[in-house]
Amino acid sequence: MKHEIALISPIHATGMAELNDKYCVHRVWEAPDPKAFMASIADRIEVAVTSGLRGMKAWEMDALPRLKLLASFGVGYDGIDIAAAKQRGIIVTNTPDVLNECVADTTWTLILSTVRRTVFNDRFVRAGRWPTGPAPLSDKVWGENLGIIGLGRIGRAIARRSTGFGMQVGYYGRKEQKDVPFQYFPDPVALAAWAKILVVACPGGKETEKIVNEKVLHAMGRDAYLVNISRGSTVDEPALISALQSGAIGGAGLDVFVDEPRVPEELFQLDNVVLQPHVGSGTHATRAAMASLVTDNVAAWFAGKPLPSPV
Repeated sequence: MKHEIALISPIHATGMAELNDKYCVHRVWEAPDPKAFMASIADRIEVAVTSGLRGMKAWEMDALPRLKLLASFGVGYDGIDIAAAKQRGIIVTNTPDVLNECVADTTWTLILSTVRRTVFNDRFVRAGRWPTGPAPLSDKVWGENLGIIGLGRIGRAIARRSTGFGMQVGYYGRKEQKDVPFQYFPDPVALAAWAKILVVACPGGKETEKIVNEKVLHAMGRDAYLVNISRGSTVDEPALISALQSGAIGGAGLDVFVDEPRVPEELFQLDNVVLQPHVGSGTHATRAAMASLVTDNVAAWFAGKPLPSPV
């Protein structure tokens, strides 16, 4: 008989296929009444799978009182009530490392397309404006100061790519890291004042909520650029929109938003912002690797083996 698991939300297709092949999967997100559905399977569920964005709330954990493992698809787990999981003895796993390089690639896509105005210039040509005169000049990336808020695995991958652009790297985090050659700044405001390009790469959650606020944006100045590939919650979105509208900062490249997938319409009207639908890790290879790590965690649990990536 197959082990039973609760699937709180869908994950990448390769992971879904493996879960369906190996286990009896109960698709909670498809149920008209998820609470009632979870109650109907509660006495048989020790393992649940969710996504980092969907997460899992305390009441959902209570609805599955035998739950012991929550395997999450994604490196971020701010959508999961970690305190509630710990209190209930639920182990949480995530999918770190396998997505670092593709998220860093996305970051650099946003840096270059925002500062060099790639998307604007594409629209300029498509609209037939080139014959009427040249496009406006852009700022440069090479040799500039790159500031990174959050020098974790992804932050380091972003910094490593800066070498080819002859950039100086500075960073802010909870503590100074002695094993990197980059300049440490004691607070985000000081980093923002120094950086030409400021990248937000820290985890989401209460500790980093609006870490980029009006003070940080003011410190950046009119010729600086913000790139956010972390979580929408890390940036004060109304303050950012105001700064972009007024020209208080030069521009922004955004992969994440506060109320995804709903994006403030004010951003649609601006030529100094590049928008993406939260696709930082969105490559076939990376999503498949993330799904594989989810299924590896589930398989290890049922086999009584050490979990590959506990939070």
